[in-house]
Amino acid sequence: APSPSYAPSNPSRSTETAREMSALRTAEPFGEGVPFGDPGWYAKFNSPYYTQSHVEYRAKVRAFVESEIMPHTHEWDEKKSLPLELYRKTYEAGILPGVVGSPWAGGMGDQLDVKGPKDFDYFHELIILDEFGRCGSGGVLWGLLEGVHIGLPPVLNFGSDDLRRRCGLRVLKGEATICLCITEPYAGSDVANIRCTAKKSADGTHYVVDGEKKWITNGVWADYFTVAVRTGGSGMGGISLLLIEKTMPGVICRRMDCMGVWASGTSFITFENVKVPVGNLIGAENRGFKYVMHNFNHERWGFVVQANRFARVCYEEAFKYAHRRRTFGKKLVEHPVIRAKLADMVRQIDATHHQMENITYQMCTLPKDQSAKALAGITALAKVQSTKVFEYCAREAAQIFGGASYVRGGQGEKVERLYRDVRAYAIPGGSEEIMMDLGIRQAMKEWEAVQSRM
Repeated sequence: APSPSYAPSNPSRSTETAREMSALRTAEPFGEGVPFGDPGWYAKFNSPYYTQSHVEYRAKVRAFVESEIMPHTHEWDEKKSLPLELYRKTYEAGILPGVVGSPWAGGMGDQLDVKGPKDFDYFHELIILDEFGRCGSGGVLWGLLEGVHIGLPPVLNFGSDDLRRRCGLRVLKGEATICLCITEPYAGSDVANIRCTAKKSADGTHYVVDGEKKWITNGVWADYFTVAVRTGGSGMGGISLLLIEKTMPGVICRRMDCMGVWASGTSFITFENVKVPVGNLIGAENRGFKYVMHNFNHERWGFVVQANRFARVCYEEAFKYAHRRRTFGKKLVEHPVIRAKLADMVRQIDATHHQMENITYQMCTLPKDQSAKALAGITALAKVQSTKVFEYCAREAAQIFGGASYVRGGQGEKVERLYRDVRAYAIPGGSEEIMMDLGIRQAMKEWEAVQSRM
């Protein structure tokens, strides 16, 4: 059952509290003030989802992003890397342990010096990903947060106490990095058919891992690898998760040069006769497919948050530029066709944001044993919605910027970079086609269950 702090009856989520917070926000709007440049609750609209704790945490995260991330985004993206000490800084700022889901630090918060915000929930995590998205670089956001966001939860949720302590704490503190290794050259969304093998030794003390993983975020600088391997027969029933360490002989990482997300450390990883102690098995043998599917909801939800903020960044940059740029004797924004483009961006961004907040609320309030199945379909469809909106807004913003959006750096820097990042959101974590099919297949199963009871 959900903890009392997440239950709908939580006084912090009461109508009265929402009214109080609305009064505070209206008196002191947060952000630059660009209409629709931030979610509605930042300025003038009521919301039942956020409390004083969220308001304070939002200010804290934005201050960190504006001082430690945004001034360096272009440099890091062009270098295709970021300084590893940034992980430690992000931990010390009280942010890094907040990207592995609820509860704070995956339940290991009492072993950290840095404490989380009051009544930490998924809306706090939403704030982290949303605010970091303002840097306008999927590469920088992924380079710092994504490996932890998708690679560490399986260790914290299903790993042994030893793995949680030995790996989990180091990663949460920014002392080590981690990545998730699912995709292979021959299997992406088709997780059940991965080929990377892990054969147990005759004495039962270790596994020998052989295989390849491709498009792995953070792989080139990761210390730990959460790896899907085949320990049993064919199909989903033969998959396990292992925690592999870079210091183990036979681990080879090569950077991949990709269209976008340059600073994310996307890698091709080869495991050649890697000996992994059986104690590094995450959860039970041949139960890995279930763990991967459990992890996917959280990963895809994170994609929704990020992609929609990137769409909003494209809109915000275009809105401001349209007020500066003059053509045919008037500002761009004075041309009806430009206003129509901006309006089309806004209506899609805000609709997606409301769907995202609804899913987040369910994540906070549904019992854990129900939420994974209940939210799989709608989260998959939300991912499609967010990436299509992101792609649309990147294109329309580029049209408004014209030639300025075709140059790396300068006024159109964010739009140019985000245009390159679109495919990194539309394909990884489940391509749009697979996600749409998943959403409807789940709906069909639910309808069949309804029909069987009639």
